[in-house]
Amino acid sequence: MSKPMELTYQELENKLDTASFPFSNTSKLGTYDGIIGQERAAKAMKFGLKMKTRGYNIYMAGATGTGKTSFAKQIVKEVAINQSVPDDWCYIYNFSRPNQPMAINLPAGTGKIFQKDMEEFVKIIKQEIVNAFDNEKYEKEKEEILDEYEAIKDDLLSKLSEDAEAQGFKVNTGSSGIYFLPIIEGKTISEEEFDKLDDDIKDQIDEKTDILQQDTLEIIRKLKSNEKETKQKVSEWEGKIALLAIGVQVNDLKEKYKKFEVIEDYLEKVQQDILDNLDEFKEEEVSEEQPQLIIPWVQKEETPLHRYKVNVLVDNSSLKGAPVIIDFNPSYSNLIGKIEYENEFGSVSTDYTKIKPGLFHLANGGYIILQAKDVLSNPQAYEAITRALKTKKITIENMKDQTGVVTVTAIKPQSIPVDIKVILVGSTSIYQLLYEYEEDFRKFFKVKADFDEEMEKSEENILKLASFISGFCNKERTLHYDKSGVAKVVEYASWLVEDQKKMSTRFNDICEILCEACMWAEDDNSKYVKAKHVKQAITEKNYRNDRLDKKLLDMLNEGTLMIDTDGSEVGQINGLTVMDMGDYSFGKPARITASTYIGESGIVNIEREVELSGTSHSKGVLILNGYIGQKYAQDFPLSLSASLCFEQLYGGIDGDSASSAELYAILSSLSDMPIKQYIAVTGSVNQKGEIQPVGGVTHKIEGFFELCRIKGLNGKQGVIIPYQNIRNLVLNDEVVNAVRKKQFHIYPVKTIDEGIELLTGMEAGVKDANGKYEEGTINYLVGKKLERFASAVLNSGNHKK
Repeated sequence: MSKPMELTYQELENKLDTASFPFSNTSKLGTYDGIIGQERAAKAMKFGLKMKTRGYNIYMAGATGTGKTSFAKQIVKEVAINQSVPDDWCYIYNFSRPNQPMAINLPAGTGKIFQKDMEEFVKIIKQEIVNAFDNEKYEKEKEEILDEYEAIKDDLLSKLSEDAEAQGFKVNTGSSGIYFLPIIEGKTISEEEFDKLDDDIKDQIDEKTDILQQDTLEIIRKLKSNEKETKQKVSEWEGKIALLAIGVQVNDLKEKYKKFEVIEDYLEKVQQDILDNLDEFKEEEVSEEQPQLIIPWVQKEETPLHRYKVNVLVDNSSLKGAPVIIDFNPSYSNLIGKIEYENEFGSVSTDYTKIKPGLFHLANGGYIILQAKDVLSNPQAYEAITRALKTKKITIENMKDQTGVVTVTAIKPQSIPVDIKVILVGSTSIYQLLYEYEEDFRKFFKVKADFDEEMEKSEENILKLASFISGFCNKERTLHYDKSGVAKVVEYASWLVEDQKKMSTRFNDICEILCEACMWAEDDNSKYVKAKHVKQAITEKNYRNDRLDKKLLDMLNEGTLMIDTDGSEVGQINGLTVMDMGDYSFGKPARITASTYIGESGIVNIEREVELSGTSHSKGVLILNGYIGQKYAQDFPLSLSASLCFEQLYGGIDGDSASSAELYAILSSLSDMPIKQYIAVTGSVNQKGEIQPVGGVTHKIEGFFELCRIKGLNGKQGVIIPYQNIRNLVLNDEVVNAVRKKQFHIYPVKTIDEGIELLTGMEAGVKDANGKYEEGTINYLVGKKLERFASAVLNSGNHKK
C-alpha cells in the first residue's frame, strides 16, 4: 500500500494575495449596506414581506451574531417607507354602553386634531351655557312659567279650602300633606274633643271627611300633573337656550368632520348628553381650594365634561410610511396594551381615558420585530401574538382578567382590527420546537428566513467584508484597515468556521476583533490597522480566556496528566478531543488504551459502563465490532473480548471522532505491534474501515502541537486526520512554520489501513488470491490472533451457540 502523503506548509497557509485588492485601505471603500453571505435568507425575507396573504409572517432562524436583527431593521424599513401611513386610533365614550368604550379610526394626524377640538369645545360650551343662563331674560321667562304653576296651585287649594269650609272643616297643609280639622260651634276641635262626641256626629264627620279626601286626591293629581308640565316647560325652555348656546359649536364640529359618520353620530350624542345634564353645566366650576370629599366613590363620580374627552391611542402624525416597531420586552401588556387604574382609599377605578396602547397598536398597519426568546420568556406573550393573528383583532383586557384584582369599575374596550406583519428573530432550535409542538405557529409563521453561519470565501464576499469593515470604522470613528489588516480579518473569519474556502457570517465575533485591533493600532501610533494588530487582538483575546487550557497543558507537561509524545506503546494511542468553554474552545490530547483477550463479550466501552459516554461515542464503539468481524472473522467465529478506556477522563465524552483512534489501539493490542506515541489521531470510522471527517480539527491539531512544543519538538511528531478535513485546517502561524521546518507533520488518511501503517511502521497488508493476508503485516497478525482466540474458545467447550 502506498504511503499517505503528508501535507506541505503551502497547503496549510490560508493567505490572501493582497495585491489583488482594489484598494490600499478601507477609507477608500464605500460602505456596503446589504447583508453579506445570506442570499437565501434575504430572498426569503423579501418574499415574506411581499406576501400579503394571512399567515405569511416570518421567523428569522440562525445563530446569534449573524446579523438577523440588524438585517430585519434594514430591509423592513426599506419596504415600510414606501407604504401608506395607517390611521390613528382613538377611544371615545360610549353613551349607549358606558362600560364599552368605542374605538374609532381617523386618517393619520386627525386623531390629535380631533382631541384638541373636543378639548376646546368643552371649554367653550361650559362658558356659553353659564353665560346663557346668567341673564335677566332667562330668569324672567322661568319666573313666568313658575308663577303660572303657583297660580294654578293656589286656585286648586283655594277651591279645596272653600269646599271644606262648606262641609264644616278647616284645611291645613304641611310637609306631611293635606289634612282636615272638623269645626264645631265655629271652632276647630282636637282629637280628644272629637272622641267625646256622640257616635252619630262622629259618623257624619267621617262621611264628610271621606268625600273631602276624594276631592283632595283629585287636586293632588292635578297638582302633580301641573308640576310635571311646568318642569317640562322649564326643561324645554332651558334646552332651547342651551341649544342656542352650543348649537353653533356642535354644528361647526359636524361640518369639520362631516366625512366621518361615526363622529357625526358621536357629536349628536354629546349634544343630547349636554342637554340631559344641564344642571351640572350651569354650576360654576368647583375651586381647587374647596375641601374634597373623603369618600372616594363619591369624589370620583364621573362628570359630563370628562365623558367628552378623546383618548388618542395611536398617533401616526409623525410617521413616514408604515410603522416598524422593534422591541426587546414583549410582555403581555406591552403587546396588547393595558388599562391603568387609580387606587384611593382602597377603591380601584378606571375609565376609557386610561386605556394605553400596546406594541401591536403602534405597529398596526406595519411591522413588528420581536426576539423569539424574549417572547417565550414572558408569560402569555406568545399566546397574545397568536390570538391577535388568529382573530385579526387587538383586545385589551381588564387588570382583573389577568391578575384577579377586583375593580370598582370595569370596562371592556371595543376590539381594534389589526393588520400586521410579525417578524420573530431567534435560534433554529426554538424554531424547531415551535414548529413541532405549536400548531398555531405553523399556521401563522409560514416563512422561514434561514441564516447561515458561513459563506463562500469568494472575491465578491471578501470585497463586501472589506466594505463592511469600512462602514464599521466610519460608524465607530476608529482607524481604518490597510490591505494586510483586511486580509488578516478574512483569515480570522475562515478560522471561526474552520474552513479554508469559507468565512464566518457571525459578524458580532468579527466586530469584536475589529474593535480590539483598532485599540492595539492606536497604542502602536499606527495610521492604519495592520495584520500584526489583528493578530495581537486575537492573541490577547485568547489569553484572556485560555486559563484552563494553560492549566491542563501544565498538568500534561508535569506528568500529572499522562500523555507521551515520544516512543511507542502497544494498545495505547493519543486521541484528540475538543473542550468547549462557551467563549473559548481548545484541543486536548487524551490517552486511549485497549486491552484484548479471549472471550465473546465483544468490545466493552468503559466510559459507557460508568455512564460517562454519550450516544454518539457509544455508537462509534459499536461500529468497531462490525469492522473487526467483517474484516477478520469470515472463516471462524469472532471470539473477542476487549475493553476501551479514555485514561484520566472524569467527565463525560461524546462524539465518534475518536473511533478510529480506538480501533487503532485494538489492532495494536491484537497484533502486539506498538503505536508511535508522537503521532496523535482524530477521525471517525465506518464498518468498512473508511475514515470519516470530524469537527474541531484545527483546535485538535493546535492543542497537540502546543503540548509537543512545550515538551520539545523532535521532528517526528504530528497528527493523523481524515482526508476530507484538509479544507478545514485553518492553523495558526506557529503550526504552519513548524510544518515548513519539518518539525511537525500532518497526515491525511482515507482508510484504517493507511493510518495503522503510519502508526506502527508496518504494512497493513492485503489479501492474496486465497483470501489470506500476507505474512509480516498488521492484518495478518490480527487475523492470526483472532483465529487463535476462536480455537481456544471452541476447544474450551464454552462457545456461545
